[in-house]
Amino acid sequence: MVKPRMLILRVGGTNCDLETEWAFRLAGALPERVHLNMLKSGEKKLDNYQALVIPGGFSYGDDISAGKVLANKIRYGIKEEITSFIGKGRPVLGICNGFQVLIKSGFLPWPGRQEATLAWNESARFEDRWVYLKVEESVSPFFKGMRGIIRLPVAHAEGRFLVREPKILESIESKKLVLMRYCDSSGRHAGYPGNPNGSAGDIAGICDPSGLIVGMMPHPERALLDFFCPDSRGRGKKGGEGDGYSFFKNVVDYFR
Repeated sequence: MVKPRMLILRVGGTNCDLETEWAFRLAGALPERVHLNMLKSGEKKLDNYQALVIPGGFSYGDDISAGKVLANKIRYGIKEEITSFIGKGRPVLGICNGFQVLIKSGFLPWPGRQEATLAWNESARFEDRWVYLKVEESVSPFFKGMRGIIRLPVAHAEGRFLVREPKILESIESKKLVLMRYCDSSGRHAGYPGNPNGSAGDIAGICDPSGLIVGMMPHPERALLDFFCPDSRGRGKKGGEGDGYSFFKNVVDYFR
């Protein structure tokens, strides 16, 4: 089988690109870290890749607001290229800062104007901890076999998912665009710190109606191996893949 090529976008302030590259390589893909300027200059062509990934970090120092500068550079620089890429049924994935970028560039929850945001955490501080997540039944193929409760780490100051008006959240829910929700260890609603940011509906990740544009605040690339999880022994596991690995494997398997 030909391994799918993943373009991992990076700019100044990106700091999860190496982990994301390793995650996709471990899952059987051919990832490549590519600077935004290489796409803008034409040195690299997005069409030569099967998926675009915007990893976590603090792009351009998160000046103005988290992900906003990179979102604007995409919107006024390579938006047509990405729109064409999406039109060919190729996935676009955003993790943490990448989720912020996809929201603020108007690609999520559906292409068009910005209908949602990821605002400052209700705690008004940076939140860095492992959380429980309930994987929902969604239209995305990248969460196949992941239904149930998983654990992934979060690390963000601006992760509170909010929408412009109530009917947008109603549409996201009814169209099964919610990927996962913050919860307690039993899968029930969890207030702070279980929900680290106060997101509406405890939402930790969403996708577009095709299921191929995906954004999430938790970091699956930091949970590739089970022993990364702080309670791995308590879960009765004996090593092997962690909860985050399944996501990357599902993305790679999508192309097979």
